[in-house]
Amino acid sequence: MFSIASPRQLKRAGIVGMNRRNVELIARNNPRHLYPLVDDKLRTKQLAQDHGLDAPALIGVVRQTGQIRELQDFLKPHAQFVIKPARGSGGKGILVVAGRDGSKYVKPSGGLIGFDLVSRHINNILSGLFSLGGKPDVAMIESMIDFDPVFEGYTFEGVPDIRVIVYKGFPLMAMTRLSTSASDGKANLHQGAVGVGLDIATGKALRAVQNGAPVSTHPDTGADLAGIAVPDWPAVILLAARCQVASGLGYLGADIVLDRKAGPQVLELNARPGLAIQVANGQGMAWRLDAVEELIAGNGAPQGPAERAEWAMQHFTGPAGGVAKE
Repeated sequence: MFSIASPRQLKRAGIVGMNRRNVELIARNNPRHLYPLVDDKLRTKQLAQDHGLDAPALIGVVRQTGQIRELQDFLKPHAQFVIKPARGSGGKGILVVAGRDGSKYVKPSGGLIGFDLVSRHINNILSGLFSLGGKPDVAMIESMIDFDPVFEGYTFEGVPDIRVIVYKGFPLMAMTRLSTSASDGKANLHQGAVGVGLDIATGKALRAVQNGAPVSTHPDTGADLAGIAVPDWPAVILLAARCQVASGLGYLGADIVLDRKAGPQVLELNARPGLAIQVANGQGMAWRLDAVEELIAGNGAPQGPAERAEWAMQHFTGPAGGVAKE
């Protein structure tokens, strides 16, 4: 809906463009020395641990090819796990093992792979095939998320996540990203995943899009996307606000997943979150940014993450496209 609008219409709708994102939101609020904290997922894992943020457990790290010889025995106690590059981007290089079938590993699709393919995948990670800039990397092995049954039928193979944009400690806008066959089971909108805008106050679906176009049902499962309502929503928003405190970044994308037993978990943090979340919500976030700036300028802004999360849920609500008035 935004791609055919004029610049004047986009501004009137409160749409934040790339220039404002790059110059104002990122350059002014995200010091470059903090980027490694979120660009390197291993450092992000340590950051989460240091600040008491719930996150998937780290099973192990492969730093050198020689360690791969020991890996098969090391993984025997673990029926499910995820292998990912520490400095990967866009969901590239992630291998999910959902179970075992004898000596074979079971992928979420049901397909079977041997340790030779696991070994080759880790070698590719170490060589930098999936990393930012193609630099040598390390392979992280994490516990697999047992995603909350609320998302049953809303995703194809992959684990759905929730992206929350946080500005100066205040959660601004949220969406859930649902994998599809087109996205190869990855929650990446640019690869064809479905983005569902979520009401920041309630966690209920507002609008859904795939490849920028509105959709009402999941393309693979046929599930009605309007029925999504994320449970334990205040905890999700609070976790996102706490991620900002931990990272020190002024403009942040917090990617959170819901585990069936453990609840909201920090999956990744992003210092350069994109703007497609506005399309998924059917509204711009300029008014919300301005409201936060006005609140801070008035010297009455809440200081703690719990208070900031509560303020955001009270003021940024509904599909109207603006800031809810008290």
